[in-house]
Amino acid sequence: AGPPGRPSWPEASPSGDGAPPAPAREEDAAPETREGDAWHQAARPAGTDGLPSPDGIGGGVTGGTLRRRLGALRELIGLSRTRLEGRVLAEAGRVLDEAGARAQLSAAYTTVAIAGATGSGKSSLLNALSGRTLSETGLRRPTTAQPVACTWEAEREGGADGLLDRLGIAPGLRRRVKDPSLHGLVMIDLPDHDSVASGHRDHVDRLLGLVDAVVWVVDPEKYADAMLHERYLRPLAGYAEVTFVVLNQVDRLPGEAADAVLHDLRRLLDEDGMALGDYGEPGARVLATSALTGAGLPELREELGVLAATREAPARRLTADLDGAAERLRRVYADPSLPGPAGLTEADREEFEDLLASAVGARAAGQAAERAWLRRAEGSCGTPWSQLVRRHDARRAPAPRGTGGFAEQGAEPVVEHHPGERAGAGSARPVLGQAVRQVADRASVGLPDAWRRTVRQAAWRGAEGLPEKLDALIEEALAERRVSAEQAHAGGRPSGLRRGAGPTWWSVALLAQGLLLALQVVGVFLLCGAVFGGYQGSMWLPVTF
Repeated sequence: AGPPGRPSWPEASPSGDGAPPAPAREEDAAPETREGDAWHQAARPAGTDGLPSPDGIGGGVTGGTLRRRLGALRELIGLSRTRLEGRVLAEAGRVLDEAGARAQLSAAYTTVAIAGATGSGKSSLLNALSGRTLSETGLRRPTTAQPVACTWEAEREGGADGLLDRLGIAPGLRRRVKDPSLHGLVMIDLPDHDSVASGHRDHVDRLLGLVDAVVWVVDPEKYADAMLHERYLRPLAGYAEVTFVVLNQVDRLPGEAADAVLHDLRRLLDEDGMALGDYGEPGARVLATSALTGAGLPELREELGVLAATREAPARRLTADLDGAAERLRRVYADPSLPGPAGLTEADREEFEDLLASAVGARAAGQAAERAWLRRAEGSCGTPWSQLVRRHDARRAPAPRGTGGFAEQGAEPVVEHHPGERAGAGSARPVLGQAVRQVADRASVGLPDAWRRTVRQAAWRGAEGLPEKLDALIEEALAERRVSAEQAHAGGRPSGLRRGAGPTWWSVALLAQGLLLALQVVGVFLLCGAVFGGYQGSMWLPVTF
């Protein structure tokens, strides 16, 4: 995110009727909108499609992921210009600006700010790391009035000048050091963040929004200062992976007091929401040092050397910027109270398809076909007595129109129903409108009014021509049916479903029913003969007791 202390963003305030605000003319745009548009208007030689090259912000997998996220953010801003206020999008535009500016500069250098309160020993720590007096120290407070930079050269001399120009470091306050263990590191000694001098805090806030990483230097007296935690550490908790917290002046603490203070500092950072990088986990590194005695300096030098060697700090910093911007934009685009992501579910899509099927009569046709199939199954697999009853009822009933004399042939008429047949070969417009409205409402759940209106408009635009297309499909289905009926009539067979059509097991069931009928006839014949004495002698098997 941007420098601490910046004004907070207001919520989006669309009109009361939910309509998106009308597109504003460029000359009427707010100043913050024009500033956020700098990424869109500036030349973009660093990468394709206006996005920074991954090589300039860390490279590798991380850089490629950032490039995709930056592209998504740019597209989101483009879609939001006519729907949200300019100041809501200004921070996201600043992230794009800074990403493009950083990508055009050398990736061989990592900029690290040394920040802290008055008397914490920032300048002394920088001098101890460099091995020479680079930044003025003394009893006068505040001692550091202007940012002082120290560059451990990584390539040609002056290779970090572009970065220092971007940070606004005066040429006379730039120092260079030759040390292979820290090559590529650029450290900036900032003024005191709690300085009473005007302009010092502005320097701190501005540079904290531009550097790749920060080393916060605290002392045993002010490590729990409310201003430090509430104004800086707590708002910047999302930047834990590019943050170092150094407890300096531990030589002033007797015995085990240093461990106790360090433990309490970790507790405060945890309460601030800042993840700690203990045991190899990603997060802020907490160290104890003494610029006077040199205690803890080798560990700090090693950590800074790894940070500069991996060249991942710019990408991590930009990732935290994107995370912060996305979190602030989330409440503008979706209701944070929603339990899950907004949008259509599979059940919503299935319900929409069911409504479309109802609109064209496909559901009624399917139900009619199912009933006809069940009747045919009962006619094919039922008992011979039930089939006789059905034939008798079919002979007594008048022949339906369009059956081609099917009833007269002694079989039950079966009529196929096709989509649109009952609705005059046309789709039901009210049902289609209900389907479109319902899917638009489901898709816009949790969105602000402006975006909800946009989703509805998009749904209606997408539904243009839908009734005509469905009508065309209905006509095509009816045409195929007419052709099939004409072919059936020419062949002298009924136009309905064929009597013999059906699964193979129907024939097996029919054969079984015939065998049962034969057994019944034989049984009745034998029973009648036994009753009327038609048999001589005993016809039953002998039974012994």
